[in-house]
Amino acid sequence: MNRVAMMKGVNPIAAVPFRPDGELDEASFSKMLEHLAGTGIDGLTLFGIASEFPKLADDERERLATRFIHDLAGSGGFRAMSVTEHSTELAVKRARHYQQMGADALMLLPPFFLKPSPQAIASHISQVLEAVTVPVMVQYAPGETGLPIPPDELANVARRYPHAVFKIECNPPVDYTRAFLERAPEAHVLNGYAGLYMLQMLAAGGKGVMPGCSFSERYVEIYRAWCAGHLAQAEALHQRLLPWITRWMSHCEYIIQVEKTILYQRGIIASDYCRHPGWTLSEEDRQDITTFLSLFF
Repeated sequence: MNRVAMMKGVNPIAAVPFRPDGELDEASFSKMLEHLAGTGIDGLTLFGIASEFPKLADDERERLATRFIHDLAGSGGFRAMSVTEHSTELAVKRARHYQQMGADALMLLPPFFLKPSPQAIASHISQVLEAVTVPVMVQYAPGETGLPIPPDELANVARRYPHAVFKIECNPPVDYTRAFLERAPEAHVLNGYAGLYMLQMLAAGGKGVMPGCSFSERYVEIYRAWCAGHLAQAEALHQRLLPWITRWMSHCEYIIQVEKTILYQRGIIASDYCRHPGWTLSEEDRQDITTFLSLFF
Protein backbone atom coordinates (compact mmCIF):
# COMPACT_ATOMS: atom_id res chain seq x y z
CA MET A 1 0.00 0.00 0.00
CA ASN A 2 1.14 3.54 -0.71
CA ARG A 3 2.66 4.85 2.51
CA VAL A 4 0.90 8.19 2.23
CA ALA A 5 -2.46 6.44 1.80
CA MET A 6 -1.89 4.59 5.08
CA MET A 7 -1.89 7.90 6.95
CA LYS A 8 -5.57 8.17 7.67
CA GLY A 9 -8.02 7.70 10.48
CA VAL A 10 -7.23 8.54 14.09
CA ASN A 11 -3.60 9.47 14.71
CA PRO A 12 -3.22 11.01 18.18
CA ILE A 13 -0.29 13.01 19.49
CA ALA A 14 1.45 11.09 22.27
CA ALA A 15 1.69 12.76 25.66
CA VAL A 16 5.00 12.62 27.54
CA PRO A 17 4.59 11.57 31.19
CA PHE A 18 6.70 13.08 33.96
CA ARG A 19 7.11 12.15 37.61
CA PRO A 20 5.92 14.60 40.28
CA ASP A 21 9.50 15.91 40.52
CA GLY A 22 9.42 16.83 36.82
CA GLU A 23 11.70 14.02 35.65
CA LEU A 24 10.81 11.85 32.67
CA ASP A 25 8.69 8.79 33.49
CA GLU A 26 9.68 6.24 30.88
CA ALA A 27 7.77 3.39 32.54
CA SER A 28 4.53 5.36 32.28
CA PHE A 29 5.38 6.25 28.69
CA SER A 30 5.67 2.57 27.76
CA LYS A 31 2.47 1.74 29.63
CA MET A 32 0.67 4.53 27.77
CA LEU A 33 1.97 3.30 24.39
CA GLU A 34 0.75 -0.21 25.15
CA HIS A 35 -2.67 1.16 26.07
CA LEU A 36 -2.90 3.32 22.94
CA ALA A 37 -1.90 0.45 20.66
CA GLY A 38 -5.00 -1.39 21.86
CA THR A 39 -7.51 1.42 21.28
CA GLY A 40 -7.93 0.95 17.54
CA ILE A 41 -5.96 4.03 16.50
CA ASP A 42 -4.40 4.06 13.03
CA GLY A 43 -1.12 5.70 14.03
CA LEU A 44 0.59 7.73 16.72
CA THR A 45 2.82 10.80 16.54
CA LEU A 46 5.46 11.82 19.06
CA PHE A 47 6.92 15.31 19.69
CA GLY A 48 3.87 17.30 18.65
CA ILE A 49 2.75 20.32 20.65
CA ALA A 50 0.74 18.00 22.93
CA SER A 51 3.99 16.12 23.67
CA GLU A 52 5.38 19.29 25.34
CA PHE A 53 8.30 19.07 22.91
CA PRO A 54 9.84 22.48 23.79
CA LYS A 55 10.27 21.27 27.38
CA LEU A 56 12.36 18.21 26.56
CA ALA A 57 16.14 17.89 26.74
CA ASP A 58 17.97 16.40 23.74
CA ASP A 59 18.87 13.19 25.59
CA GLU A 60 15.27 12.78 26.75
CA ARG A 61 14.02 13.16 23.21
CA GLU A 62 16.42 10.47 22.03
CA ARG A 63 15.38 8.06 24.79
CA LEU A 64 11.69 8.64 24.07
CA ALA A 65 12.19 8.19 20.33
CA THR A 66 14.01 4.89 20.84
CA ARG A 67 11.33 3.58 23.18
CA PHE A 68 8.54 4.81 20.87
CA ILE A 69 9.91 2.91 17.85
CA HIS A 70 10.67 -0.23 19.89
CA ASP A 71 7.45 -0.43 21.92
CA LEU A 72 5.15 0.13 18.94
CA ALA A 73 6.92 -2.30 16.61
CA GLY A 74 4.33 -4.67 15.22
CA SER A 75 1.40 -2.66 16.57
CA GLY A 76 -0.08 -2.27 13.10
CA GLY A 77 -0.26 1.52 13.22
CA PHE A 78 2.19 3.97 11.69
CA ARG A 79 4.76 5.57 13.99
CA ALA A 80 5.50 9.22 13.26
CA MET A 81 7.87 11.66 14.93
CA SER A 82 7.90 15.41 14.63
CA VAL A 83 10.89 17.45 13.46
CA THR A 84 10.73 20.77 15.31
CA GLU A 85 14.21 22.25 14.92
CA HIS A 86 14.24 25.88 13.76
CA SER A 87 17.57 25.42 12.01
CA THR A 88 17.20 23.91 8.54
CA GLU A 89 20.51 22.08 8.87
CA LEU A 90 19.48 20.50 12.16
CA ALA A 91 15.99 19.71 10.90
CA VAL A 92 17.46 17.80 7.96
CA LYS A 93 19.75 15.83 10.29
CA ARG A 94 16.89 15.09 12.67
CA ALA A 95 14.61 13.94 9.84
CA ARG A 96 17.25 11.57 8.48
CA HIS A 97 17.96 10.26 11.98
CA TYR A 98 14.31 9.48 12.70
CA GLN A 99 13.95 7.74 9.34
CA GLN A 100 17.03 5.65 10.09
CA MET A 101 15.59 4.77 13.52
CA GLY A 102 12.56 3.26 11.78
CA ALA A 103 9.94 6.00 11.84
CA ASP A 104 7.16 5.25 9.36
CA ALA A 105 6.46 8.96 8.88
CA LEU A 106 7.54 12.37 10.10
CA MET A 107 5.79 15.58 11.01
CA LEU A 108 7.43 18.91 10.25
CA LEU A 109 6.79 22.12 12.18
CA PRO A 110 8.10 24.95 9.97
CA PRO A 111 10.36 27.50 11.70
CA PHE A 112 8.66 30.62 13.04
CA PHE A 113 10.94 32.15 15.70
CA LEU A 114 12.04 35.67 14.65
CA LYS A 115 9.68 35.49 11.65
CA PRO A 116 11.77 33.97 8.85
CA SER A 117 10.94 35.06 5.33
CA PRO A 118 8.47 33.05 3.20
CA GLN A 119 11.43 32.05 1.00
CA ALA A 120 13.35 30.74 4.02
CA ILE A 121 10.34 28.75 5.23
CA ALA A 122 9.77 27.27 1.77
CA SER A 123 13.44 26.30 1.58
CA HIS A 124 13.27 24.69 5.04
CA ILE A 125 10.24 22.60 4.09
CA SER A 126 11.77 21.57 0.76
CA GLN A 127 15.13 20.57 2.21
CA VAL A 128 13.54 18.33 4.84
CA LEU A 129 11.24 16.72 2.28
CA GLU A 130 14.20 16.10 -0.02
CA ALA A 131 16.21 14.53 2.79
CA VAL A 132 13.85 11.59 3.43
CA THR A 133 11.58 9.17 1.59
CA VAL A 134 8.99 8.49 4.30
CA PRO A 135 5.78 10.59 4.34
CA VAL A 136 6.20 14.00 5.97
CA MET A 137 3.24 15.80 7.53
CA VAL A 138 3.80 19.51 6.97
CA GLN A 139 2.15 21.17 9.95
CA TYR A 140 0.19 24.39 9.53
CA ALA A 141 -0.70 25.78 12.96
CA PRO A 142 -0.78 29.59 12.64
CA GLY A 143 -2.54 30.08 15.96
CA GLU A 144 0.40 28.53 17.78
CA THR A 145 3.24 29.76 15.56
CA GLY A 146 1.93 33.11 14.33
CA LEU A 147 3.04 31.99 10.87
CA PRO A 148 0.49 32.33 8.03
CA ILE A 149 1.08 30.23 4.92
CA PRO A 150 -1.25 30.93 1.96
CA PRO A 151 -2.99 27.88 0.42
CA ASP A 152 -1.10 28.51 -2.84
CA GLU A 153 2.23 27.97 -1.12
CA LEU A 154 1.14 24.68 0.47
CA ALA A 155 -0.28 23.60 -2.90
CA ASN A 156 3.15 24.18 -4.47
CA VAL A 157 4.66 21.83 -1.90
CA ALA A 158 1.98 19.20 -2.63
CA ARG A 159 2.68 19.32 -6.36
CA ARG A 160 6.45 19.02 -5.92
CA TYR A 161 6.56 16.32 -3.26
CA PRO A 162 4.21 13.32 -3.52
CA HIS A 163 5.30 12.09 -0.07
CA ALA A 164 4.13 15.31 1.61
CA VAL A 165 1.06 15.15 3.84
CA PHE A 166 -0.57 18.24 5.31
CA LYS A 167 -1.72 18.73 8.88
CA ILE A 168 -3.99 21.78 8.70
CA GLU A 169 -5.08 23.19 12.04
CA CYS A 170 -5.85 26.84 11.57
CA ASN A 171 -9.02 27.90 13.36
CA PRO A 172 -11.35 27.34 11.60
CA PRO A 173 -9.65 25.02 9.08
CA VAL A 174 -12.44 24.06 6.69
CA ASP A 175 -12.41 26.98 4.23
CA TYR A 176 -8.61 26.96 4.13
CA THR A 177 -8.62 23.22 3.45
CA ARG A 178 -11.15 23.56 0.64
CA ALA A 179 -9.08 26.35 -0.95
CA PHE A 180 -5.94 24.22 -0.61
CA LEU A 181 -7.55 21.10 -2.09
CA GLU A 182 -8.94 23.11 -5.02
CA ARG A 183 -5.33 23.92 -5.90
CA ALA A 184 -3.92 20.49 -5.01
CA PRO A 185 -6.79 17.97 -5.32
CA GLU A 186 -4.52 14.95 -4.84
CA ALA A 187 -3.09 16.26 -1.56
CA HIS A 188 -3.51 14.26 1.64
CA VAL A 189 -4.88 16.33 4.54
CA LEU A 190 -5.17 15.57 8.25
CA ASN A 191 -6.51 17.87 10.96
CA GLY A 192 -5.56 18.39 14.58
CA TYR A 193 -7.05 20.97 16.92
CA ALA A 194 -8.50 18.34 19.29
CA GLY A 195 -10.89 17.14 16.59
CA LEU A 196 -13.14 20.22 16.93
CA TYR A 197 -13.74 20.18 13.17
CA MET A 198 -13.29 16.45 12.67
CA LEU A 199 -16.47 15.73 10.71
CA GLN A 200 -16.42 18.95 8.68
CA MET A 201 -12.83 18.22 7.67
CA LEU A 202 -13.66 14.66 6.64
CA ALA A 203 -16.53 15.98 4.55
CA ALA A 204 -14.21 18.58 2.97
CA GLY A 205 -11.76 15.89 1.84
CA GLY A 206 -9.61 15.32 4.92
CA LYS A 207 -8.33 11.83 5.63
CA GLY A 208 -8.17 11.78 9.42
CA VAL A 209 -7.81 13.49 12.76
CA MET A 210 -4.83 14.09 15.07
CA PRO A 211 -6.15 14.86 18.57
CA GLY A 212 -4.57 14.33 21.97
CA CYS A 213 -4.32 10.77 23.21
CA SER A 214 -6.17 10.56 26.53
CA PHE A 215 -9.58 9.52 25.14
CA SER A 216 -8.59 8.13 21.76
CA GLU A 217 -11.33 5.52 21.90
CA ARG A 218 -14.01 8.16 21.43
CA TYR A 219 -12.36 9.54 18.28
CA VAL A 220 -12.02 5.99 16.92
CA GLU A 221 -15.73 5.44 17.59
CA ILE A 222 -16.68 8.61 15.70
CA TYR A 223 -14.35 7.86 12.77
CA ARG A 224 -15.55 4.29 12.38
CA ALA A 225 -19.20 5.39 12.41
CA TRP A 226 -18.41 7.97 9.72
CA CYS A 227 -16.52 5.45 7.57
CA ALA A 228 -19.42 2.98 7.84
CA GLY A 229 -21.78 5.62 6.49
CA HIS A 230 -23.54 6.07 9.83
CA LEU A 231 -23.31 9.84 9.57
CA ALA A 232 -26.07 10.65 12.05
CA GLN A 233 -24.44 8.39 14.63
CA ALA A 234 -21.03 9.99 14.01
CA GLU A 235 -22.56 13.45 14.34
CA ALA A 236 -24.35 12.54 17.59
CA LEU A 237 -21.16 11.13 19.09
CA HIS A 238 -19.16 14.18 18.04
CA GLN A 239 -21.79 16.55 19.45
CA ARG A 240 -21.50 14.84 22.84
CA LEU A 241 -17.76 15.42 22.82
CA LEU A 242 -17.78 18.93 21.37
CA PRO A 243 -18.63 21.04 24.46
CA TRP A 244 -15.75 19.50 26.37
CA ILE A 245 -13.05 19.83 23.74
CA THR A 246 -14.25 23.33 22.77
CA ARG A 247 -13.68 24.55 26.31
CA TRP A 248 -10.38 22.77 26.81
CA MET A 249 -8.98 23.82 23.44
CA SER A 250 -9.30 27.50 24.39
CA HIS A 251 -5.57 27.37 25.23
CA CYS A 252 -2.96 24.77 24.27
CA GLU A 253 -1.50 24.48 27.76
CA TYR A 254 -5.02 24.02 29.14
CA ILE A 255 -5.85 20.99 27.03
CA ILE A 256 -2.34 19.54 27.47
CA GLN A 257 -2.88 19.55 31.24
CA VAL A 258 -6.44 18.24 30.94
CA GLU A 259 -5.33 15.36 28.71
CA LYS A 260 -2.51 14.51 31.11
CA THR A 261 -4.93 14.54 34.05
CA ILE A 262 -7.36 12.28 32.19
CA LEU A 263 -4.55 9.82 31.48
CA TYR A 264 -3.64 9.88 35.17
CA GLN A 265 -7.22 9.46 36.41
CA ARG A 266 -7.69 6.56 34.02
CA GLY A 267 -4.66 4.86 35.58
CA ILE A 268 -2.66 4.96 32.35
CA ILE A 269 0.20 7.12 33.68
CA ALA A 270 1.45 7.58 37.25
CA SER A 271 1.30 11.38 37.46
CA ASP A 272 -0.38 14.26 35.65
CA TYR A 273 2.62 16.57 36.07
CA CYS A 274 3.33 18.99 33.21
CA ARG A 275 6.62 20.85 33.08
CA HIS A 276 6.51 24.55 33.79
CA PRO A 277 5.37 26.98 32.62
CA GLY A 278 2.05 25.32 32.19
CA TRP A 279 -1.60 25.51 33.19
CA THR A 280 -3.02 25.12 36.70
CA LEU A 281 -6.38 23.38 36.76
CA SER A 282 -9.05 24.79 39.05
CA GLU A 283 -11.14 22.62 41.35
CA GLU A 284 -14.00 23.11 38.91
CA ASP A 285 -11.78 21.81 36.08
CA ARG A 286 -10.99 18.69 38.07
CA GLN A 287 -14.65 18.11 38.85
CA ASP A 288 -15.43 18.52 35.14
CA ILE A 289 -12.83 15.89 34.27
CA THR A 290 -14.42 13.48 36.75
CA THR A 291 -17.82 14.13 35.15
CA PHE A 292 -16.35 13.67 31.66
CA LEU A 293 -14.89 10.30 32.62
CA SER A 294 -18.20 9.15 34.11
CA LEU A 295 -20.00 10.06 30.89
CA PHE A 296 -17.53 8.63 28.37
CA PHE A 297 -15.93 5.62 30.14
